[in-house]
Amino acid sequence: MNLKGFIMVQQVYLAVDLGAESGRVIAGLWNGKTLGIEELHRFPNGPVYLGDSLRWDVVRLWAEIQTGLTAAARKFGKAVVSAGADTWGVDYVLLTRQGEMLGQPYHYRDSRTNGMVEKACRKVPRSEIFAQSGVQFMQINTLFQLLAARQTTPDLLEQADCLLMMPDFIHWALCGSRVVEFTNGTTTQCMHPLKRNWSVAMLKKLGIPLHIFPKVVPPGTTLGSLRPGLGERTGLGSIKVVAPPTHDTASAVAAVPTMDTGKCNWAYLSSGTWSLMGVEVPKAALSPRAEQLNMTNEGGLDGTYRLLKNIMGLWLVQQCKRAFEARGKTYDYGELARLAAEAPPLRSIVNPDASCFLNPPDMSRAIQEFCRESKQPVPRTEGELIRCAYESLALRYRQVLGWLEELTGTTIEVIHIVGGGSKNEILNQFTADACQRPVIAGPVEATAMGNLLVQVRSSGEISTLSEMRGVVRKSSGVVTFKPREAAPWEAATARFASLQR
Repeated sequence: MNLKGFIMVQQVYLAVDLGAESGRVIAGLWNGKTLGIEELHRFPNGPVYLGDSLRWDVVRLWAEIQTGLTAAARKFGKAVVSAGADTWGVDYVLLTRQGEMLGQPYHYRDSRTNGMVEKACRKVPRSEIFAQSGVQFMQINTLFQLLAARQTTPDLLEQADCLLMMPDFIHWALCGSRVVEFTNGTTTQCMHPLKRNWSVAMLKKLGIPLHIFPKVVPPGTTLGSLRPGLGERTGLGSIKVVAPPTHDTASAVAAVPTMDTGKCNWAYLSSGTWSLMGVEVPKAALSPRAEQLNMTNEGGLDGTYRLLKNIMGLWLVQQCKRAFEARGKTYDYGELARLAAEAPPLRSIVNPDASCFLNPPDMSRAIQEFCRESKQPVPRTEGELIRCAYESLALRYRQVLGWLEELTGTTIEVIHIVGGGSKNEILNQFTADACQRPVIAGPVEATAMGNLLVQVRSSGEISTLSEMRGVVRKSSGVVTFKPREAAPWEAATARFASLQR
């Protein structure tokens, strides 16, 4: 079995990679030196309204995953070694002791969490919640979802035997494990950043039942073998199930092709529906200034933390595209980028993290209303709207970069953009210009590569994080964007800061 550009493939690993717009089953073709990526099955994902609530259709997603696993068995047979899943954070599934799912899991943009941050802080001071979690305050976080569940569906919490994050639920479906992997667990705001386990004292004060929280395991843990029936139906037999860094950003950061592992002189930007910008640090940053800036500390590989900021990301562009289509105007993302490039520069900007952009019925109109209320020119054309979104994101990246340098006391010399957004040339260039740092874009498949290489490491083929990143450099290409004129972005920075007051 040969793959162009690679020597004879020795082993195959499988990544189940679920994102907010789509899911995939991907094969990692390992030849002892490099890793090839082959997409076996792609399927759509997205929220589903059930009554007035927003949910994930996990049963359909699991059916699609099984289709991908079957395709892997047909193509690679006994060469397949293991499988592991990564997804977004914060959302969860509740299971009974007998393994029954309690309700269709909620989507993080569901409105039931409105007001829950304030409610939590009335019971436990904000500073104490930050000290007990190290996590940015966002109403989508699991902590606030559980407070909402306690208010709206308390019977389900009492019936539940365990809470599994989305990738942990997939692992349960694969092999029956009932554990939460560390990196996704840290997105919940329920985990102590120093003890690296559940924040029992805080959860008790908030009245959240403790019995639902399972054992926490580190990335790279072998969880078991495929359920016998699943192995037979798919043809994969008894392959291992290995927990990668199950939060997709943690997997992506593990595959940043830096040569400076262990240093804080580089930043990552995982660019997709969300933008997650941060640095890799040995321990959580819990200072009053980190709390004031509403930064977050999420778990990484080998006990590291990802000091970062969650930024609304390409959600703005995705939802504008959907709004245009609803009005009968269909564009692909390349066409939207071209229209944005032709629009006037830095004419109108927004705060991409304003609450009005979390889930508006029409994103384009939400952007127009924000500009109108802030007394800026209102973007009218599709190109003006998309350019506004891109430039606003780049200015937010510049702001967060400054905060990261302040908190670490280190000058950041380069920004690595990974994930699907690394293909967005206009945003990459705007980021280099706004931040006045070179941007290294790629690999696009960083999340899948991080997932797969942790499985490779679990099998004993490689050993260190630095070695993993060396494999990424050998296996994928990158593009560098150099900063251009700084003056226009300097002038826009003060305007941008004023939009957050």
